[in-house]
Amino acid sequence: MARLENRLGKQTVTFTSRPRIHCSYTIVGPSEGNGPHALEFQEILQDDMLHQKTPEQAERLMLEMAIEKALAAGQLKADDLHFFVAGDLLNQIITSTFAARSCGVPFLGVYGACSTFLEAMGLAGVLLQGGFATRVLVATASHYQTAERQFRYPLELNVQHTETNQHTVTGAAAAVISHEGDGPSLTHATFGTVVDWGMKNVFDMGSAMAPAAFNTIKQHLEDTGRNLEDYDLILTGDLGRQGSKMLRILLQKENYTGLDRLEDGGAQIYSHRQKIGAGGSGTACVAVMTLGYLLNKLKTGRIRRALVIATGALLSTVSAAQGESIPCIAHAISLEG
Repeated sequence: MARLENRLGKQTVTFTSRPRIHCSYTIVGPSEGNGPHALEFQEILQDDMLHQKTPEQAERLMLEMAIEKALAAGQLKADDLHFFVAGDLLNQIITSTFAARSCGVPFLGVYGACSTFLEAMGLAGVLLQGGFATRVLVATASHYQTAERQFRYPLELNVQHTETNQHTVTGAAAAVISHEGDGPSLTHATFGTVVDWGMKNVFDMGSAMAPAAFNTIKQHLEDTGRNLEDYDLILTGDLGRQGSKMLRILLQKENYTGLDRLEDGGAQIYSHRQKIGAGGSGTACVAVMTLGYLLNKLKTGRIRRALVIATGALLSTVSAAQGESIPCIAHAISLEG
């Protein structure tokens, strides 16, 4: 039996070659630009439609812009890339696939709902660690209007949301992962298993996803032999205020310490005065918060080591209409400055 030198425990891989975030770019919409982390993002749109005819076209253009500007930041061209790993929330991940057709880079489309970006980052690390690539582009985008139409109701119906509802982040993010530069390095990836606690409330994604985040955090700590205190910051992607509360309860019941290090991108991307339910969600939520808020902390030395956990609710409108529960997943990436 072959010795798995780069595997730790049940679900974690280690990147001894230290792939890095070589260059990146983040774009957010007007609502996100009015939130408390506006200065962390590289571009804030004044018009979230970007003069396009449909929000789907606007989402795609956002992604193309983020990719173009990330490559420009690293002084790279598409020909310098070996793989493009991306996904989004729309059927057949059309935002990513349509953007990929103009890149001319071997494309790996992935789907993990709101966990997609960290899944892409983990796979990029595997490709680099295995010697299959030297530069991998990872990217994602989401848009409030497209997600509402995809998973809930058209905006024209003016359906009233509950306090546990989350608001899909309008934004896009792209990064090139390579062994070049002096950006933060990926040290571990813990790929999650699908977790389903039988929850069916499509208006409370945070509570449905919290058990998956808990499982992945627990497995990551077991696999690596670390504690929560070994991280300066532990950022969940988009549990929102409701899911974050549930995650804390689950960790407290298992007597974990270091809960003061927990933060959630969805809970803090919008301010309370914006009255946006339980916070943010969407594939772009963890992406812009990781490449914006967290990356800035690592680059400036305010923190040295961080763990990011992105969660995804793997439902569809069909499964929800048929009364199925909501299976969820969480992937984690350890980053060091």
